[in-house]
Amino acid sequence: MKKIFIVVFVLFTCNLFPQTKYMIYFNDKGISPSIRLSKSSALFKLAEKELTASAIERRKQVMGEDEYITYEDIPLNETYLTQLSSAGIKIHNKLKWFNAVSAYLTDSQLEQIKKFSFVVKIEKIHIFKSQQEVIENVNGTNKQTNNASNVQSSLDLNYGPSLTQASLSEIPAIHNLGINGSNVLIGILDTGFRWKTNPSLKNLLVVNEKDFIQSDNTTENQSGDASNQDSHGTAVFSIIAGNDPGNIIGPAYGASFLLAKTEYVPTETNVEEDNYAAALEWMEGLGVQITTSSLGYNIFDPGQRSYTYAEMNGSTTIVAKAANLAFTRGVSTFTAAGNDGASFWGVGKGGLGSPGDAINMITVGAVDPNKNVTSFSSRGPTSDGRLKPEIVAQGSSVYHSNPGGAYSSGGGTSYATPIAAGIAGLLKSCWTHLTNVQIRNIFIACGDNTSTPNNDKGYGLISAKKAVAYPNLSGLNNVYRVLNKIFIDANGVNTSSVKIIYKIGNSSFQTVNMNYDGTLKYNFTFSSANNGDIVEFYFTYQNSNNASVREPAGVKNYKFILGSVDIITNVENKNEIPDKFYLSQNYPNPFNPSTNISWQIAVSSYVTLIVYDLLGREIATLVDGFKQAGIHNSTFNINNLALTSGVYYYTLKAGNNIQTKKMLLIK
Repeated sequence: MKKIFIVVFVLFTCNLFPQTKYMIYFNDKGISPSIRLSKSSALFKLAEKELTASAIERRKQVMGEDEYITYEDIPLNETYLTQLSSAGIKIHNKLKWFNAVSAYLTDSQLEQIKKFSFVVKIEKIHIFKSQQEVIENVNGTNKQTNNASNVQSSLDLNYGPSLTQASLSEIPAIHNLGINGSNVLIGILDTGFRWKTNPSLKNLLVVNEKDFIQSDNTTENQSGDASNQDSHGTAVFSIIAGNDPGNIIGPAYGASFLLAKTEYVPTETNVEEDNYAAALEWMEGLGVQITTSSLGYNIFDPGQRSYTYAEMNGSTTIVAKAANLAFTRGVSTFTAAGNDGASFWGVGKGGLGSPGDAINMITVGAVDPNKNVTSFSSRGPTSDGRLKPEIVAQGSSVYHSNPGGAYSSGGGTSYATPIAAGIAGLLKSCWTHLTNVQIRNIFIACGDNTSTPNNDKGYGLISAKKAVAYPNLSGLNNVYRVLNKIFIDANGVNTSSVKIIYKIGNSSFQTVNMNYDGTLKYNFTFSSANNGDIVEFYFTYQNSNNASVREPAGVKNYKFILGSVDIITNVENKNEIPDKFYLSQNYPNPFNPSTNISWQIAVSSYVTLIVYDLLGREIATLVDGFKQAGIHNSTFNINNLALTSGVYYYTLKAGNNIQTKKMLLIK
């Protein structure tokens, strides 16, 4: 079922499109997928021409200087496209990542295409049903607040009734620093957007927009659309970035936007996954940094092949595959968990749809203004056992704009998601060097449920204040050794008092002053640390009331392994031995040619760390022997191994403990 996670959309008959829609997959792009593309090759340069400079720079951050173009990026074979055109077939979407196109075919055309030697597979596009979502307190008026004293920030931002959703995730504290999402490009995939005349949207910066339904550049209502076609997208846009003082202030109101109209919603509509995949591909090529969507796919119409719970594994559906490909190219991806509650798939299986199951997708659940998880918010886990959703935001009684400029309140995980994505825009705006991997890690660290994450609310309610103030690393000579920090204190910060107390490995703690940029940010470079060293640290400062503050509070410290970007807070300075068995996500991921894997054991024991391929065949043994309790670091290098791009697994065993994680090789 394809669901726009807020309102009722049902099936669209074949009256508009009398033919059946198919995905047509080609068998090649002129070279083997396993061949590494050289920067000097014609195919590399051809693919590069389809990317903006900002897209290339974003890719280089996570894919490297020489391998930011892969087989998936090579354009489709023009000869194949010409032959389809000559057969009278009108192509709807071109999907180079999948080496495929979508098109509406008659039965005779289908039979004709099956005979083409360059066609390797043909799949019918799914036709989806939808369900009713939660709609609350619809008032249809352009309501103004009469209590401005309760809705203004220190920058005189008058949030109006949107203050509740903003305050729940501590967004005003970041706006007060002058951070509003500027210089960040965010993509929204939804039903349509009536923004040019909307009071909360008309002054926003829309860089580009595209209608993937009618194949034009009009995302607001037009001929052929139902009256409510652009309602949902307009509401989502206003939640993430609306700027109408006294009514709504969205978190990322200073960002730039790409708008993709992908979901057709009139009575009896058919909605296709290929629109979503094509839109992600389009946005990625234009340099998008963050994408947000509010849809999900699971159960389809009678006569169609529905997805099963087993296929909610992050790598089966077209939309999940597209999201994974976007993430490997440096894009932070957000989507709604869905509104199927806790038992759509059965007891213990939750109600997650795709692309909420995608591997590195930040999937967002919903809480009410009292921070309680709503009954409708879809739960995980994925069928391969991963926790979902990652985080939650307010998804009940969310204030938003309607297409005509009036305001309403509504509920659904689709209204929680733009709040979370907007916070990512604030984070990226403040710390421009952050990769999508770092943004995801910071989000996981900055919920209010990090000590007991679960499939109801993930790591908890996301806080913009915590995320922006969370310490992060930037590179120096290709090693992440520069620590960056903002301190947010209601009582102010005595800048000269800010210190970092740290130790490297088993050395003693030492105290030094943080470097201050004179406006907002502090930094410190761990120049004496070596790759693989464990760095443990905390901060102290005095606020304007001369009270001493420690961060993190209590006895816990931050730590990271030099060469990784993960900063965690589960270390107590009185306890040098880990208190649990733990396997970290490898970094970098995706990787080529090597990646770092950190792991820890609480009890000395015999340990194995083995890498497997998708078929369960052993690729490499990284550890095989008795190891002392503590934190350890291993490196997996593919040099001298004949491996192709794809997903691999690594498994850590110690005594009765075992844990497995995925990693992605891109050549």
